[in-house]
Amino acid sequence: MTAKDSLQQAIELSVEADRIGVNGAYFRVHHFATQQSAPFPLLSAIAARTKHIEVGTGVIDLRYENPLYLAEETASLDLISDGRLALGMSRGSPETALRGYESFGYTGSEDPRGGDIARQKFELFLRAIDGEGVAPADPRMTGQNGLLRVEPHAPGLRQRIWWGSGSRDTAEWAGTMGVNMMSSTLLTEDAGVPFHELQAEQIQRYRAAWTAAGHAGTPRVSVSRSVFPIMNDLDRRYFGRSDADQVGMIDGFRSTFGKTYAGEPDQLVQELRNDSAVMSADTLMLTIPTQLGVEYNMHVLSAFAEHVAPELGWQPNTAGRVEGYPIA
Repeated sequence: MTAKDSLQQAIELSVEADRIGVNGAYFRVHHFATQQSAPFPLLSAIAARTKHIEVGTGVIDLRYENPLYLAEETASLDLISDGRLALGMSRGSPETALRGYESFGYTGSEDPRGGDIARQKFELFLRAIDGEGVAPADPRMTGQNGLLRVEPHAPGLRQRIWWGSGSRDTAEWAGTMGVNMMSSTLLTEDAGVPFHELQAEQIQRYRAAWTAAGHAGTPRVSVSRSVFPIMNDLDRRYFGRSDADQVGMIDGFRSTFGKTYAGEPDQLVQELRNDSAVMSADTLMLTIPTQLGVEYNMHVLSAFAEHVAPELGWQPNTAGRVEGYPIA
């Protein structure tokens, strides 16, 4: 699949998902790869062609970003989409380039994985979208002193920002920072327990840190799963059965990888009910095999929406509300 194919199919899939009431479309961001390395053009195109679906990322790699320019882009997209943005960001996943963010001009990290500069940038980004002054005004141009905020400003944007957490410790940090949390299909730690139990503990620690920090309101928590209802022989050939959790090494960490769910709809309903992290989260993101095309992926989403989600008490998007089963 070419980059053009990937981008155009992402738009068409999101339009069709919006039509059937899927709640969100989130895209992974990787650099030096033929996919969504620059998500804002894609998300803007989707926002312009849809009415209800939430658009976002899972996640933007902050090591590669200018936090103030990112604040401008984020606020602009949130205004264009009428508050339908749900932007996930974090240190990011391993990339094909060795410390590729340094080629983008972002040097000075003392962490071999660049986590320190990612957190510093995130803190500045949050200040900027909150409307704090970040640059000294030129009195000759403005007739005033003091600090200027980044423009445009999108009120309430802070409530639609997520941190992609890959461990229990980073979940606690996200809770302290007062942002929503995305948790993926892997955690960069191994505690000798099933993945869903480790992730449920991660969610609990995040919410406890949020409360301890004194933040108001209820934060959103998402988890990702690969879920494939078996509806016909083609589904069975692609995804004949569920696999199991796995433990392996990624980016130097001994990590726990969540399993794929595949089976008849009633089987999936029971398995998801037994998944303590899915039951603890308020948003389930379905990871889908985009290389199989728009038509097949709409079949997967429709099967989940019609035969699995209602049995779990999840409903399609209505009047722009977001609850239930976004896609990634």
